[in-house]
Parts: sequence; C-alpha cells; structure tokens
Amino acid sequence: MANLIYMGTRDKSIQATASQAILRGICPDGGLYIPEVIPTMEKSLEELSKLSYQDLAYEVLSLFLDFTEDELRACINGAYDEKFDTTEIAPVVQKGDALFLELFHGRTLAFKDMALSILPYFMKTAAKREGIDKEIVILTATSGDTGKAALEGFAGVEGTKIIVFFPEDGVSPVQKLQMTTQEGENTCVVGILGNFDDAQSAVKSIFTDENLGEELKKRGYVFSSANSINIGRLVPQIVYYFHAYLSAVKQGALKMGEELNFTVPTGNFGDILAGWYAMKLGLPVGHFVCASNDNKVLYDFFRTGTYDRNRQFHVTVSPSMDILISSNLERLLCHMVGQDATKADMAKLSQEGKYTVEVTETKINGEYATEKETYDTIKNFFEKTGYVMDTHTAVAYAAYQKYKEESKDDRPMVIVSTASPYKFTKDVMMALDEKYATQDAFALMSVLEKISGVSIPEPIQGIEKRPILHKNVCDRDKIKDFVKGYLL
Repeated sequence: MANLIYMGTRDKSIQATASQAILRGICPDGGLYIPEVIPTMEKSLEELSKLSYQDLAYEVLSLFLDFTEDELRACINGAYDEKFDTTEIAPVVQKGDALFLELFHGRTLAFKDMALSILPYFMKTAAKREGIDKEIVILTATSGDTGKAALEGFAGVEGTKIIVFFPEDGVSPVQKLQMTTQEGENTCVVGILGNFDDAQSAVKSIFTDENLGEELKKRGYVFSSANSINIGRLVPQIVYYFHAYLSAVKQGALKMGEELNFTVPTGNFGDILAGWYAMKLGLPVGHFVCASNDNKVLYDFFRTGTYDRNRQFHVTVSPSMDILISSNLERLLCHMVGQDATKADMAKLSQEGKYTVEVTETKINGEYATEKETYDTIKNFFEKTGYVMDTHTAVAYAAYQKYKEESKDDRPMVIVSTASPYKFTKDVMMALDEKYATQDAFALMSVLEKISGVSIPEPIQGIEKRPILHKNVCDRDKIKDFVKGYLL
C-alpha cells in the first residue's frame, strides 16, 4: 500500500490520497492531481521480466495507490482477463523497422481499454475505503475511444451512472455505433453539436460548479470522471510501457538496460505522459516522439515553447487526436515549472488561448503528419510488410520517420499502436486504394479481413445491425443543462 500523496497542479496545498483523487477526478480549482513525489521502481528489470502482465501491473500500480494487496489484485484480475483476446493483453510485434505495441485487443479495440477496464474497480474500491454511499456519476467527454471504453467498463456497475458526450459529426461510423448501441440502464450517450474541446471544457466546468455539486449531493449523487484528467485513468497506462520494454528485450530488439524509444500518437497528452512517468520510475527510455495530426498544437509547443489553441480546428481521419486543449500537458507543465507558474499559465490559456514557457529537457520531441502522409503511410507500409495499421498508428509511424531522419537516432523504436484498423475501416481502405471511397464502411470490413489476414473482431461483428439505444443530441452550450435535466 503506497503512502503517496497527490497534490493539485495549480495549488500544492490541495492534497488527497489516491482513493480521494480517483473519486474526485479533478481538483476543486480545476487543476489536476499529480503525485507529490514520483516513486521509484525498486524491483530490477530482470525481476520484472519474469512477471505476467497482471503481476507487472501490481508492481507498478502498488507504487501509486493506497489499496491493500488483496484490493489491488482483485482490481487487476477483474480488469485484465478474457475481455482481452490475447493472454499477452498488449502484444509487441516487429514489422519493418519498428516494434508495434498493440493496445487494441480489448473489448472496444482501442488503447483506452487498458485503463478503463480497471477504473470501475478502482472507483468501487476507493468508494468503499472512503465510506462513500452516494451514487457516483461518471461524466466523460470523448473524441471517439474513451466514450465506448468507459461505457463498457461502467455499464451495469452498481452504484454508478455514466454520461458520455461525443462530437456528433467528429467520430468514425464504428466509434459512433459502439457508443449509441451501448446497453445498460445506467448508461447515457449524448452527441454534441461541437467538437471534443467543447465537450471537455463543459465537463470540467461542471466539476468546479459548487452550486450544482451541492444540489446533486442532496439528491444522493457525487461526480467523478473517466477521462484521463482522473489520475486513476492515467496510472494504469504506465504499466504497458514497462511491458513493451520487457517484450522488446525478450524478442532480442535490445539488451536489458539499453535505452528504448517510443513514438506515441496523442491529442490529450495522457498516453505519452504515462510513458514519461514510466521513465521517471526508472524505465530506460531514450526519447519520446509526440506525434500529432493536423491539429498540431503539441508539435508547436515542443518546438517553440508556446501553447496556442487559437487556430483552425481540423476534422481529420485520426479523430481521437482532433484536440486543441491537451489537458494532461498541465501535469507535465507542473512538474517542469511548479504550481504558481502553472496556475498563471492555465489562466492565460483560459483568457487568451495561449501561454509560453521555456521547455526544459523532457526527452520529448514533437512531430506531426498531414492527412496525405497518413494515407501514404498506411499504403506504403502495407505494401512493404502486409501489416495494416489504423490512421492514428499511421500518424505515429510517419512522425517516427521524420524524427529518425532529423535526429539520426538509431535506437530501437516502439510505435504505440492505439487502435485497431477496424475502427476506421473506410479511411484505412481508402488509403490502400481510392476505389473503396464509394463503398460502405461496414461492407469493407470483410475486404479488410481478407487482405490483412486478421479476423473481424468479435465485439464489432454485425454492429451496423444493432438497435440505436441512445439518440440524445444537444448544443455545445447546453451540456450542463442536459446533465441537470438527466439527474434532477
């Protein structure tokens, strides 16, 4: 059981245990919880290499959580089981000149399963530890993958309700159907007439609305989040960086103790931040490449030190990265400059839409890929290797090529593959051949199955025939009103 204390990114006097931070989701002032001290992994890499994914998860998560061993192992065993279609949970495969960490073998075919499979167990354990007897309402904004993974995790979980907001016209057909066909009496899905940033900003404002919070508390509700603003969503992602490293060693890609690079496609910055935490725990990482699509606000930040969301928002073929407000960057910022400066920078971001800092050595480099480069990468890599990657993984691989050319860094590279190509079948097939542009996305799944040699994943077989259970749509400015109307 860790005695780690969590503190706010904007005020270090805001403190919480792990259980309290998980239940709250966000600090009262809108900041995020970070560990007061980043722990160190005491077990050697050699010791860790002998462990299953579940046991490795225990060694990492026990450093961050205040659960007993029995509580934590119950959470882990409940999460990482037959819900994943491989006992490896997150296989590492070598294709071409890179290693691919496949994080899409869970029920929703995306990397969000790695954390959202365990978060409901964290919530229930934390609530029991804190003596919370109110119903927990999970509010979540999604750019495509978090929503379904959260719905899958919390559906039917006693003592919870979950409300998911997604951009009505900003997700793939498969992503949309995964959410709108979700079963479970405690689930609610809402399409918004806006983008992910609109949804996320509204959800964060609800968490800091004291009057609404008090009103809901009287009705027996307490809010929490399944977004990566919740530290309980972030820390499980640290595990798969250790797993990827140890898998790479076992496959002979590098020797134990040598440095490994990672390229991570990211919009909200949580996935790559988890890798940065893994490095701080002691994982031998050479460099991270933060890969962006045309919404390259993070690329510009790591190049110039200026974070500026005052720009055109692009709807792209990698929709889970269509984000201009990368919430988790606030955590890295706080580790770099401290609470006072972070608070001032977040105020500037809110008021002016930008801030500037001196980017200290973080071992993170920004790269990006255009739509054309994304398509070309899918096509060219398939022709060379027979491996089909999704649009987000393609952004990462294209960014890796640019980084390698610019830096001449020849250390082994892991591409963090965040989604199955089946979630974005139409765009993947169009990348392979323009003749598929006029064909139905769901009919193309059988074509993708034939050329890739990978069966259509069971969770989405026949998804286009399932009944639509959630038909809610609301304006971006009416999200808070919807929540009040739904709960009160």
